[in-house]
Order: sequence, then structure tokens, then C-alpha cells
Amino acid sequence: MNSDRLENVGCEVFRTHMDRISSKSSYVSRNPVQRYAPWLYAFWKFSRPHTIAGTTLSVLGLYLIVLAANRQFIPHPSSLILPLIACLCGNIYIVGLNQLEDIGIDRINKPHLPLASGEFPLWQGRAIVALTGFLAIALAASQSQYLLGMVGLSLAIGTAYSLPPIRLKRFPFWASLCIFTVRGAIVNLGLFLHFNQGFPIPANVWALTLFILVFTFAIAIFKDIPDMEGDRQYNIRTLTLRLGQRPVFNLARWVLTLCYLGMAGVGFFLPGVNAPFLILSHLMALGLMWLRSYKLDLQDKAEIARFYQFIWKLFFLEYLIFPAACLLR
Repeated sequence: MNSDRLENVGCEVFRTHMDRISSKSSYVSRNPVQRYAPWLYAFWKFSRPHTIAGTTLSVLGLYLIVLAANRQFIPHPSSLILPLIACLCGNIYIVGLNQLEDIGIDRINKPHLPLASGEFPLWQGRAIVALTGFLAIALAASQSQYLLGMVGLSLAIGTAYSLPPIRLKRFPFWASLCIFTVRGAIVNLGLFLHFNQGFPIPANVWALTLFILVFTFAIAIFKDIPDMEGDRQYNIRTLTLRLGQRPVFNLARWVLTLCYLGMAGVGFFLPGVNAPFLILSHLMALGLMWLRSYKLDLQDKAEIARFYQFIWKLFFLEYLIFPAACLLR
């Protein structure tokens, strides 16, 4: 009896010791920003870094495309910086509002986010969303009607996506339409019109817009695969819950394939681009996507999340490849 008790006590001491070691190593492993500036680190997570990267590269990409078409024009740095800040503020408003409305769901699907984890109190999240929304509109209005129209429309659709009573994210079709309309059409065309100071919109910009439009549809349907548990509990009727993981995964993969083969095909006829570079780069990206997709285990949530981030990296890459093809013509 005493030996059993002693053994239990010993096991408890060992578990406590191991928990302390684990906790200490977890703390030590944190990056310096997380350790010395926890609010800044929480704000970075609140901003959803992969969307910040996408917004930054889309602004830079459209800027370089306009620059490639007008090589004699040397713009002032503020013509890039102020629109970029306006778009980033708009980005933070949209993803922040979504987190404010999804705290319960995020505690299941994304417990690391600041509102779900308690790193940010509710009032702080609301203040950030209100401030960034105001700054986005104010800065865009100071630049051009095209930028104001693009930012204003994006914020309106982002609000309808997350905020009751409309809350379009409850419906698979409307949720996907919101995401790929903003990322695909509104952002690309609005930024081009702003940097180009008006019409016409050339064929290469229409080609990029169509590519991003269809690509973003793949992102929109794939993003719900790792979120099945929380979406099911909160009655968010996603395509993944209706069709299952495997069919949605295959659909997203073939949509991406269509994107890359389509761009490679039009590359032969598209004016204003370096055709060999454009075609080869897109075929290589397609091959890389298929290689990664074959290794994916749909039962492993962490692996699904990594593949989702990989798709976003391919999205980022397009805003480097396509402007490069324009500059190399």
C-alpha cells in the first residue's frame, strides 16, 4: 500500500517537473518580439500575416505592371506608400471584424488568435477595427477616386461577409463570392486604375485579374477544410461540410490547375509580357503544387493548415512572377 502511494507520489513529482521543463522551454523558444513586445506580437497575429503579405504584394505587383508599361515615368515614393498603407488598414479592418464576430468559432479552430486566446480584450479589438477602417477610407480619399472606390467597396463587402444580420460567410456561395470578388477583381482593377490614373485597362492586367479571381476561388473553398469542427458546431454551412474534405480538396486542386494551364496557354498571345518566362514559371509552379498535394494527409489538421499556407505562398508568388514577366519583355 505504502509502496503504491510512494510510486504515485513519484509519478506526480515527475509529471510536475516535466511540465515545468516544457513550460520553460516553450517560453525560451518564443521569438524576441513575442517575449519583449507581446502586444505587438498579438497585433501581428490579429492582422493575419498571410493576408498582409498578399495585400502588400498585390499593391507592389500592380505598381510594377504600370511602371513596366510607362518606363519613362518616375513616380514619387509616396505614390506607392500611401496607397499601400490605405490597403493594409483596410485589410486589418476586414480580418479584425471577422475575428470579432468569430470568437467562439476561433476558440475551436484558431485558439492562437488574440481575441480567442484572451491576449486582446474585446474593446481593444473593436478599437483597432474602428481606427483602421477610418484610416483606410481617409487615406484612400486623399489619393484618388479609384483608390477610394476600391477600398470602400472592399470594406463594404468585408463587413457584409462577417457582420450580422447579413453575415454572408454562413452561405458557401456568397462567402466564396465575397473573397474572390475582392481579392480577384476589385483589388487588381482598382489598383491598376489608381496607379495608371484611369483607363484603358490592357489585356495583361485582365489576364492577371482573371487568374487571381479563379485562384482566390480555390483559396476560398480550401480554407474551410481545417475549420470543419468549429464550423459544424456553429452551423456555418461550408462546402466542406456539405461535400466532404476529399471532394473539396480535389476541386481546389483542379481549379488551381486550370489557373496555371490557362495562364501558360494565353502566354503565347499576351502582349506586354515575356512569353517564355511567363509560360515556364507557371508550369513549374503547377508542378510544385501537384507534388505537394500528393503528400497531403487530409486526416492531419496541422498538415492541412501547412498546405493552405503553401497555397497562399503560390498566390504571393504570382504577384512577383507576372510583374517580372512584364518588366522582362
